[in-house]
Amino acid sequence: MQAEHINPFLRAVSNAFSTMLDCEVRRGEIKLSESKTQCYPVSGVIGLSGKAAGMVVINLSEEVALRVASTMLMMEIAELDDDVIDAVGELANMIAGQAKAELEEYDLSVSLPNVITGAAHTIQFPSASRPISVPFDTDFGPLNLEVGFEPACVEANA
Repeated sequence: MQAEHINPFLRAVSNAFSTMLDCEVRRGEIKLSESKTQCYPVSGVIGLSGKAAGMVVINLSEEVALRVASTMLMMEIAELDDDVIDAVGELANMIAGQAKAELEEYDLSVSLPNVITGAAHTIQFPSASRPISVPFDTDFGPLNLEVGFEPACVEANA
């Protein structure tokens, strides 16, 4: 994955948290992901396909997941439940959808979001893709964004 491909995802995280959740985000250092094990117990996962293939993972602390769901649903939520799962899936969908719009040259399609929960869960990116990892600190707490995608081999039409 090329570093310039991460920028649309970074902007999408900032925009989603700022406009949809009225929450400021502060980006940490961009680096290659060193582990398949996620830092936090809630991950929204979106697959990418088209002229590139890969995945986007928004990995949230429980505190952030609860605050995201509470803000989106305009009610206090105190435990991980189906509403939180749905809200994290929608957040992942918003981030992937906005970034997709900025990466038109790849004619990307985004999958339906999947949400994985549990301490120390792992996410396997496609073998050709080493994901870029970006930690964020937000007014809600910490989260991590991982993006890995590579241009697909496309045969030339005769």
